[in-house]
Amino acid sequence: MSTEAISASRDSSIPSDVTNSTRSAWGESRLEKRRRALQITLGAVWLIDAALQLQPFMFSKSFVTSVLEPAASGNPWFLSRPMLWADHLMIHDIAWWNTLFAIIQFLIGVGLLRRTTVRFALGASVAWSVAVWWFAEGFGGIFSGASPLSGEPGAVVLYAIMAVVVWPTGPRDGPSVVTVSAWRVHGAAALWAILWVNFALCFVTPANRTAQGLHDLVAGATSGEPRWVGSIDGSVAGALQGRGLVISFALALVCVAIAIAIFVPSLVRGALALALLFAAFVWLTQDFGGIFTSRATDLNSAPLLALLAWSYWPLSSR
Repeated sequence: MSTEAISASRDSSIPSDVTNSTRSAWGESRLEKRRRALQITLGAVWLIDAALQLQPFMFSKSFVTSVLEPAASGNPWFLSRPMLWADHLMIHDIAWWNTLFAIIQFLIGVGLLRRTTVRFALGASVAWSVAVWWFAEGFGGIFSGASPLSGEPGAVVLYAIMAVVVWPTGPRDGPSVVTVSAWRVHGAAALWAILWVNFALCFVTPANRTAQGLHDLVAGATSGEPRWVGSIDGSVAGALQGRGLVISFALALVCVAIAIAIFVPSLVRGALALALLFAAFVWLTQDFGGIFTSRATDLNSAPLLALLAWSYWPLSSR
């Protein structure tokens, strides 16, 4: 996504006889509409998370002992100790803490829906996401061998990335939300590449490339799910049976291709379409974020990956 690529990808659908000022204003209007739609969608996701946080299970001590504390397992001490400290602090008054968590997420969501408070809400989204990523998710399992199919590097860090991507930039033109200035072009491309190379590396770690690794991951996610979701898990797990090594390397290659293609203007749309397919497959293996178990705190990483791909999608037809 070089500067030359940006110039080459200006929207060809604008009539050629319009003035430069009109052309710029028209482009800015499309850009602002796309960014605003992304901000509203992100706000809606935060409101869904707030609603999930109000489930009865979240007000019980079991939320701490069976969801939060196990997340510390396998992490280095500099992550696990602060996580366990936070867990022990919350368990004594989990109802109060959980209500506070729901209120914070609700306010972020509402703030993103209002133009006058969107900047404050995006800033709060970054701060809250980083705090939850550390104290609740343990950096999304990066150091404990988690798989992208289970949510690595953590859904909540993707909220922070999305907040940065859709941050208002003023009246500037560009072929996509992330390419309105040179530093955003290179920064956004590097961020995208790092994320997908991370996925590729996770797929080839010893824990995830065993013959039965992916099968066991999917098959073990059926607890608490309705029968129809369990049936899907059974079918997917059956397809992965004994093929963990081959499929892990295949998925790793797909992730590397998605990472590299973002730097080639002619391949950007294909890379983003492939990323959307990957996100759909991942959400299937994540049992739709576990929202049917009454224990899910968010939609998991796949919907945020899809939203991120949408933010990179070019506005131009070329």
